[in-house]
Amino acid sequence: MKTIVLVPTGEGVGLTSACLGLIYALECQGVNIGFLKPFSQDQFSDEDRTTALYRHLSHQQTVEPIAYSTVMQQLSLGEQDELLEEAVRLHREVAKNHDFIIVEGLVPNGHDRFVDDLNASLVQALDAKVVIVSQADLNQPAICADKVENQIRHFGGADTTRLSGILFMRTKGLSEESAQIPVTLDPNLRLTTETAQFTQALQKIHAHIGTEKLPVIGLVPFSKTLSVPRMSDLAAHISAHWINEGEASQRRVQHSSLISANIEHELHKFVAGELIISASDRIDVLLASSLASSNGIPLAGLVLTENHQPNNSVLNFCQSAIKQGLPILHTTLNTFETAQKLSNLSNEIPVDDTERAQQVTRFVSSHLNPDWLTATLNGSYQPRLSPSAFRHELVQKSIAAKKRIVLPEGDEPRTIQAAAICQSRGIAHCILLAKPEAVVDLAKARGIELPNDLEIIDPDLIRETYVSSMVELRKGKINELQAREQLQDSVVLGTMMLALDQVDGLVSGAVHTTANTVRPAFQLIKTAPDYSLVSSVFFMLLPDEVYVYGDCAINPDPNAEQLAEIAIQSADSAKAFGIDPRIAMISYSTGTSGTGADVEKVAEATRIAKERRPDLLIDGPLQYDAASVESVGRSKAPDSKVAGRANVFIFPDLNTGNTTYKAVQRSANVVSVGPMLQGLNKPVNDLSRGALVDDIVFTIALTAIQAEQQSD
Repeated sequence: MKTIVLVPTGEGVGLTSACLGLIYALECQGVNIGFLKPFSQDQFSDEDRTTALYRHLSHQQTVEPIAYSTVMQQLSLGEQDELLEEAVRLHREVAKNHDFIIVEGLVPNGHDRFVDDLNASLVQALDAKVVIVSQADLNQPAICADKVENQIRHFGGADTTRLSGILFMRTKGLSEESAQIPVTLDPNLRLTTETAQFTQALQKIHAHIGTEKLPVIGLVPFSKTLSVPRMSDLAAHISAHWINEGEASQRRVQHSSLISANIEHELHKFVAGELIISASDRIDVLLASSLASSNGIPLAGLVLTENHQPNNSVLNFCQSAIKQGLPILHTTLNTFETAQKLSNLSNEIPVDDTERAQQVTRFVSSHLNPDWLTATLNGSYQPRLSPSAFRHELVQKSIAAKKRIVLPEGDEPRTIQAAAICQSRGIAHCILLAKPEAVVDLAKARGIELPNDLEIIDPDLIRETYVSSMVELRKGKINELQAREQLQDSVVLGTMMLALDQVDGLVSGAVHTTANTVRPAFQLIKTAPDYSLVSSVFFMLLPDEVYVYGDCAINPDPNAEQLAEIAIQSADSAKAFGIDPRIAMISYSTGTSGTGADVEKVAEATRIAKERRPDLLIDGPLQYDAASVESVGRSKAPDSKVAGRANVFIFPDLNTGNTTYKAVQRSANVVSVGPMLQGLNKPVNDLSRGALVDDIVFTIALTAIQAEQQSD
């Protein structure tokens, strides 16, 4: 069992972010990674922040740390050995289900004098390696080197074999461009040159820092973007109450502005992500905020200060902004006091801010040295396709594919942002179908930076060129007039571009229904030569493994032949994304234990699928528990190579499939990627209308990989 203890040089170094980032980087390598915080230092809360964030992000359980009061009591009684024995017990508990454990050490501070000694004893008790975590300032290498050196002494100095590396967090002295936020682990963001230069500067003070024995494993920039709170985090801090909560849990405070001068001189401050702070009697500020929101500018929110809040007639005048989710707070503090309190807001990630925690983990992991990660693992684990590894592989494969993906909903804000991310990261070459000026205006209002090579095509300028081709493709079914009318729909237009090989794939559905997205594909793209139908799969990102569910979105009641085809399509999709398929044909009965038309359909589908594809591991009928739980599988189907080990689940009908995927997704808080359509000549994929930006990015990546697979 490999264990690394992260030991900070002091307070505020970003220890939680370092732990989560290292966990994510190892997960992307396919490691079954666990987390342990043995000792709590929080005197006022029963919930440990890092432990809670680990649970939220990984969807895995871990043990609770030993309470601060217990730590203090045992140390005061001279029972450090007993305290360490309990820490070892907790470590063994986590080790039962994991190959590798990251441990968060204690933070040196002004009042807990026992910290350094207990950290050193903990490392020995767990037989662990140590990563020193410290802040860095490129302009002050001597201070940084001394902080690291002071911490190293507690573990035996430079000659000890315990030290594994140094991770510098919240690094100052770097350009703003160095703080890009990745979609998933992105080693291209690593600051190789800056790390080498800073290491040389450190070695002038302490020569062993940065050597092969004690490498600098990462230089993580300070990011203003990742330090931003949500509007919902502000209320308690400034003793405020909500006039309108709106989208307070989604909107983030990128900057804040006090409005004190005449409004005509302050209008430049009303931009995306801005927190507007103003006295509550400034009705002009409230109206300007409302107008900005109505113009599509997503302000972070509005804080009104001092004794009296606006009357209802003024608030009624601002209903359009309120309906669009503008968060509005009122506090009895004065404007100066409010601004001062907000400037002292902690940079720590709140326990419930999963979105920010996910961004931070990806950001930190992208700045870690991959060679150090490889050397640290050194063949000590069995690789698995964890959710993090799946997403990482998804992005890397799509970057390698270099495909052109058309996005018919080109003026939809989430789609614009996803396209910008994909274009700048090389995930795909994206084509937005929209009026260029509309895209530019929306991007400007929302603070989205459009890459120069992002392609935006005005549908009005190209529709006519597809009329004759569409008539030809649907010969005998539509005339030119009907083709022109249908091409007014941007999804139909994008599908025509795909049909004529001008793009490699299509993603739609952020505002269109599934039928709107899929119908043109059925009519113009049609099914691949080996298939008679189109089906779908969801990739279910469970904590320990990625499952494939099919069909949960397209075919209401497939017959045995069609069900066999869905199984084969789903198996090939699984293979394309790095999953070695073990296919279970799901039924309410396992083997011959039940009878009825539905069971017979699944049994016949299993026979057909095995006959068509003898290379696949496939079995059925299997009940869901017999397919997924090893002990049940051994009991109900002892001779099966699939039972208890299935990772591709084929449901007998849409009712069963859709219900099961949603039940698992919601009840177990599982991320699902999809639906991904399969069986078409060319890839077309549908989004949920509630899709987040990241969902769209990963669907674009899926589509690019499908296109690459179909071109082989």
